[in-house]
Amino acid sequence: MSDSLSLPWASDFHCHLRQGDMMDTVVPMVEQGGVRTVLAMPNLTPPLTTTQMAVDYGTALQKLAPNVHFILTLYLSPDLTPEEVAKAAAAGITAVKVYPSGVTTNSDWGVLDFKVYYPTFQAMQDHNMVLCLHGECPSDAKKGICILNAEERFLATLRELHQEFPQLRIVLEHATTKAAVDCVKALGDTVACTITAHHLFITIDDWAGQPHHFCKPVAKYPSDRDALQDVVRSGHPRFFLGSDSAPHPRRSKQGERPAAGVFTTPILVPLMATLFERLGCLDKLEAFISTFGRAFYQLPAVSSSDPRLVLKRKVLEIPESYTINGSAQEADVVVPFMAKQELAWQIDNGC
Repeated sequence: MSDSLSLPWASDFHCHLRQGDMMDTVVPMVEQGGVRTVLAMPNLTPPLTTTQMAVDYGTALQKLAPNVHFILTLYLSPDLTPEEVAKAAAAGITAVKVYPSGVTTNSDWGVLDFKVYYPTFQAMQDHNMVLCLHGECPSDAKKGICILNAEERFLATLRELHQEFPQLRIVLEHATTKAAVDCVKALGDTVACTITAHHLFITIDDWAGQPHHFCKPVAKYPSDRDALQDVVRSGHPRFFLGSDSAPHPRRSKQGERPAAGVFTTPILVPLMATLFERLGCLDKLEAFISTFGRAFYQLPAVSSSDPRLVLKRKVLEIPESYTINGSAQEADVVVPFMAKQELAWQIDNGC
C-alpha cells in the first residue's frame, strides 16, 4: 500500500465562488484543495446574464488565484438571446447554467418554461457550448413534487432536451438518485453527469437536523448513494467531479431557514482520495477528478510534463471553521463539510 499519490491537479466542474468578502475568502482556497481548473457558477446577485458580466467576473477571480483556470458560465435568462450566445462563445465562455425557478440559492430569476429557450439552446448547439442543468422541478404539493422526488421528476425534461438537441452537450449536475444515474447512462455520449463529494458520503439521515450537510438537491436514500458510489467505482467516463461547493456564513446555515450549500473547496481532493480508498477504487480517482471531465468539456488532456499534485498518507483534521476575510460581521465564519473529522490523505505541495 503506497503512502503517496501523484495526480494531475484536479478539475472541478461545478463550484460556487460567490462575490465580495466571501469570494475573497474562498477563491484562494481552490488551489489549497487540489484544484487548478474550476467551472464557476453564475448565480450571483445579480446573476451573470451577459457576456461582459461573466468576463468581468472572470477577471476578478483570476486576480485572486492566478494559477487557476476559471471556466466561465452564464445564467440562463431572457437576456441570453441567440445573438448573446454567439457573443459569449466568441469571448470564450464555455457554458450556460439553467436553474429552474426557486429550486436553490439565487434561483429566483430561473426558468419556468424550457421551450421558450429552444432558440437559445439551438444557438448553443451551433456554437458548441455546454448546457449545465440543475436537475430538479420546483416543489409543488398539488403535483406531488417535493425535495425528495424533484430530481427524478426532472428527468423527463432532460430526455426531451437531449432528443430535441442531440448534439448539444448537456451536463446533469450534482446527481443524487439512482434514477438520475440510470437515465444519464441510457442517453447518448453528449449527456454527462457531475457528482459531488458530499453526495458520495451522505444520505438523508445525515442532513436532517444537520444544517451544514443541507444542500439542494438534498442527499437521498442509501440505495441512491450506493448507485452514485457504484458508478464512480465502475469508472464510467460520463460521470465526473463537480463539487457544488457552496459556502454560506454560519449564521445563514444555522438560522430559521438554513441556506442550501455544503462547503468542500479547501479539502476537496483529500476528501475524494479518502472516499475512493474506502470504496476500494483509488485507481479510478485520477479519471474522476481530471480525465473524464476535461474530455467532456473538450479541454486539453493533462500531459506528463504538467505539474503534479502530491498527496501523502497523513491524517488531515478538517478545521471547525474558516474565517471570512474582511467581513463586517464579527467572527463570521464558514463551516466546512465534516468539520473536526479526520481524512486519511493531505496535500504535500506546499500550497
